[in-house]
Amino acid sequence: MAVRMRKLAVLCYSSSSVGCGNASKKIGWTWGPRLRQHVSKFSSDQNVSRSVTINSEDDCGTDYTDFHKWRNGGGFVHKSAQVDPTAIIEIGAVVNPKSVLGPHVHIGPGAVIGPAVVIGGSTKIGYNVALGNCSVGESCIIHFGTCIGQDGFGFYVDEQGNMLKKPQLLSARIGNHVEIGANTCIDRGSWRDTVIGDHSKIDNLVQVGHNVVIGKCCMLCGQVGIAGSVTMGDYVTLGGKVAVRDHVSITSKVRLAANSCVTKDITEPGEYGGFPAVPINEWRRQVATHRWILKKGIR
Repeated sequence: MAVRMRKLAVLCYSSSSVGCGNASKKIGWTWGPRLRQHVSKFSSDQNVSRSVTINSEDDCGTDYTDFHKWRNGGGFVHKSAQVDPTAIIEIGAVVNPKSVLGPHVHIGPGAVIGPAVVIGGSTKIGYNVALGNCSVGESCIIHFGTCIGQDGFGFYVDEQGNMLKKPQLLSARIGNHVEIGANTCIDRGSWRDTVIGDHSKIDNLVQVGHNVVIGKCCMLCGQVGIAGSVTMGDYVTLGGKVAVRDHVSITSKVRLAANSCVTKDITEPGEYGGFPAVPINEWRRQVATHRWILKKGIR
């Protein structure tokens, strides 16, 4: 396009003029054959670009002309989406087909709401959030850069030694009054939905794997990593950098110290710590004994 505009400039008759187009009528320019050819070519290219389609995650082509500018914020909404008139969709945000946005929802700039996503009333979606294959409850806060509903990490090796992807076809469900920190990732399910319970709070940079079920009023601190198919009860607190291996169950009212690693089921409420995680008093004795051995020089 820049090359064509330079060619148009060269063809203009007056060296002191700023541009062509309508200005030519004022100073008596004539449109020569070369100029008509370039303008016609430029216009046809523009028309072609207007007919380009965009692909959603499920590879269904959608004509971009089906999107309209939302009057309350300037974002773009597909005509099949159901958006409450009180919702705010800021400029740069996109709401894809068949999505449902409740009253007083606020979508920040750059956010992408994927096809058929449901967002409850009074929920706030921050800048550059990506939501797909999920539902979000009422009065939630999702901070900048969070991704919810992408495929989980599931692969297997076939008889020929090829690494193949396991289907990830289910959803992620976020409860009511949930807050999710910046750049957190929550994967969609493969054999059951990934679930975050009501009133749970998740810090920045947390990874929640596919098929994970988290109860109500849980707290996950920064850099927690939860592998696939973990089940957690209510009022569970995970300190910073806690790791939970796959297919582990953690009962309600458990607190885990920072940097702990859960390698087996925890069936009793209480405080735990260490690698592998054990009851907190046992872990403290282990640490004290280890320090005493090092201090005495016992080998």
